[in-house]
Amino acid sequence: MKQGKCIIVSAPSGSGKTTIVKHLLKSVSGLQFSVSATSRRPRPTERHGKDYYFMGADAFRKKIEEGAFLEWEEVYDGQYYGTLKSEAERIQYSGGHVVFDLDVEGGVNLKNYFGDTALAIFIRPPSIEVLEERLRLRSTESEESLKMRLDKAAHELRYSDKFDFVLVNDDLETACKEATAQVMTFLNA
Repeated sequence: MKQGKCIIVSAPSGSGKTTIVKHLLKSVSGLQFSVSATSRRPRPTERHGKDYYFMGADAFRKKIEEGAFLEWEEVYDGQYYGTLKSEAERIQYSGGHVVFDLDVEGGVNLKNYFGDTALAIFIRPPSIEVLEERLRLRSTESEESLKMRLDKAAHELRYSDKFDFVLVNDDLETACKEATAQVMTFLNA
């Protein structure tokens, strides 16, 4: 059985990575989404097993102790995010190509883990000001959490050189086309 490749899409929160990942899943045959785990509460439109595997912080820490994650991070105080080994293996060993949508440090960790079998794409906002505007339009953040996300984004932008391809998302349609072209080239190589 042929093992599939990995597509890692990372970006600061609000840069458009999830929208671009959804476009890739519709546009590129053989891609399957790796559902991440988190200890945060679901947003109103999110569903367990589809958007994330939602679990409490204690359950998440138990999975860490069991070695169940390829990577994990405490992104904010008491909020964990991680990639379950079982999720990636399920997709890869079925012959599919895994698509990961995750934070920047998680993306770097997965690229280091998978090496040349992974294409790591960094989605960059045109500016911090545009990123702030996008986050405000979501209407999901308090002023405190918005400030935390913007501070984290400023830090994450420094990691872009650790990715195979940096995509500036200043026009969503163009960004989706560029991402699709990069993924198709990688998968067909």
